[in-house]
Amino acid sequence: MARITRRSLAIATLGTMAGALTLSQSSAAAGRGAVPLAAPGAAAGGGARATRLRGMWIASVANIDWPSKPGLSADAARAELTALFDAAARWRLNTVFLQVRPTADAFWPSPHEPWSEWLTGTQGRDPGWDPLDFAVTEAHERGLALHAWFNPYRIATHAEPSRLTADHPARRNPGWAVPYGGRLYYNPGLPEVRAFTQDAMMHAVESYDIDGVHWDDYFYPYPVSGEEFDDDAAFEEHGGDFGDRGDWRRHNIDLLVREMAARVREAKPDVAFGVSPFAVWRNKTTDPLGSDTDAGVQTYDDLYADTRTWVREGWIDYVLPQAYWHIGQEGADYETVVSWWAEVARGTGVELHIGEAIYKVGDPAQGSAWQDPAELSRHLTLCADHPEVGGNAFYSAKQVKADPLGAMSRVYRDHYA
Repeated sequence: MARITRRSLAIATLGTMAGALTLSQSSAAAGRGAVPLAAPGAAAGGGARATRLRGMWIASVANIDWPSKPGLSADAARAELTALFDAAARWRLNTVFLQVRPTADAFWPSPHEPWSEWLTGTQGRDPGWDPLDFAVTEAHERGLALHAWFNPYRIATHAEPSRLTADHPARRNPGWAVPYGGRLYYNPGLPEVRAFTQDAMMHAVESYDIDGVHWDDYFYPYPVSGEEFDDDAAFEEHGGDFGDRGDWRRHNIDLLVREMAARVREAKPDVAFGVSPFAVWRNKTTDPLGSDTDAGVQTYDDLYADTRTWVREGWIDYVLPQAYWHIGQEGADYETVVSWWAEVARGTGVELHIGEAIYKVGDPAQGSAWQDPAELSRHLTLCADHPEVGGNAFYSAKQVKADPLGAMSRVYRDHYA
């Protein structure tokens, strides 16, 4: 699939601590120009790439990272966010993925959806300032690229439409919403839903100087035992010649990805479009093209997200699989998963970066590997042996700032200093 060549991006100069870095154009493959995601400067002992992503997710849903609780004053919320940006710069990270549309709502004045309850405490309440505008400015002042992180189809972390604002799109169009597993989701099988969610996200793309559009791993919802996602009517109306509902659902998500990619490229050719999926596409026992894993979830079969095809066909600019396992883990060995993704990305021109589970470090519920402060550093050393891997991102910001067991300090000393 032919792709337009993109201009290199330049972001603000980093402060003294992080050094002066700019974004540069990554090499094209098969005539495809790719938007670079990170500043040049290979990690110590790193692989052949000069460009390494060093990223951090900032989750707003359920106030995981920021804001720490709903209803903070503007000054308090701004101070918390800049403290996270300062932590990223201190560790010489260069990219932040900020969640700005967690539940069919907005962290900017959107004409499509209400202000987020995670920000103000009451969905639809105007906070009196523009968090996304502030975030872009503050990130760029620190030399951090900012990718706006959107969740396409999650409406609410509850299943009660009456709790949404009276003018919420899901209440104005009740046929759009599907309750499932105690939550509400937009129905991906409805063309009008697909168009609306793109419009809602594109408003931020067109209105702000963001560096990327970022989606996480939620497409069709994760399976809930004993429940069925009720899209019978949509399948009957829009299923066409699809005899298998799974194929139709995958087609719906493929359309979402391809259409959003085209719209981003048309509006902002320099804005990268990427996805951070659950890291197992399919197990090899299910499909010989799959990874040698035994994961309980497979994105192709359970989330109806054919992530391998998106990379092989060049529909996205980067993929950032959530490889949230340790080296040697039974059923999903980190090394096995990274090697599989490196092979998938090879020769495609799609940038590959690996998501890291810093949230597991020091957690007493985790095994011995995650009680070792060197585990994450070993991950980066392993990734450096794969030239297809262009960097790593850490979930999530709260733990990056806290540096559990000194694991982030170890990553910094071994790879970023």
